Amino acid sequence: MPLPAVDDEDLVARLLGRRPLGRFEVVVRRADGSPVVIENGPFLDSGRPMPTRFWLADRALNRVIGRLEAEHGVKRAEAELAPEVIAALHRRHADQRDALMPPDHEGPRPTGGVGGTRQGLKCLHAHYANYLAGDDDPVGRWVHARLSEWSAAFDPAEPGICSDRA
Repeated sequence: MPLPAVDDEDLVARLLGRRPLGRFEVVVRRADGSPVVIENGPFLDSGRPMPTRFWLADRALNRVIGRLEAEHGVKRAEAELAPEVIAALHRRHADQRDALMPPDHEGPRPTGGVGGTRQGLKCLHAHYANYLAGDDDPVGRWVHARLSEWSAAFDPAEPGICSDRA
């Protein structure tokens, strides 16, 4: 994973409220260029495994998804999506993250699927970041549909979200 551009490093630090702990790349931006989703490398600078590949950096999206979680969004998503669909998503995500690891790596490795989850759901933010980064994440799609239902109060597409990924 390349070193982030200095401007991205500063922008992401402001959004997170702290300096990032490892290498990352901005993979989704708003139309004005502000970071929405970052892709983390599989390890932090300390060498500690980083299970969360895609991280939602956008404060507005974090707030509204936090509201969805507070309204029992995790339980609702688990009730509406088949457990085998969620399990397959976690396996696919872990496989994609593991493919980024050096083949000769020895020592601790990131574990779990989206957001490091081993089974079920725990973080709608991580799933939405995964979805925005271009993965066919059914949980992220579910979150997007809920956000669209609230569009009178919050439109996730404004002022425009653009993926840097091909």
